[in-house]
Amino acid sequence: MKVQPRAKATRVAGRLENAYRLQVAAPPVDGKANEACIAFFADLAGVAKSRVRILSGLTSRMKVVEIDGVGQEEFERKLASRAATG
Repeated sequence: MKVQPRAKATRVAGRLENAYRLQVAAPPVDGKANEACIAFFADLAGVAKSRVRILSGLTSRMKVVEIDGVGQEEFERKLASRAATG
């Protein structure tokens, strides 16, 4: 996942090579952009925020995220659907 902080709105902004682009309205200060990512993924997956973890990339734009209880294929379908609808 490639994350762009300080966007106008939090949304999936399409795919970039082998990663999805996520624009978040939150700034990259005091972990606010990471919190926004976790909240967005939890909402999209339909799980509690405690089940979403950023495995790597806490201080970079490229992040690897794990969501307990949701398969990768299922979640990628949800991301693709959200990217298509904006």
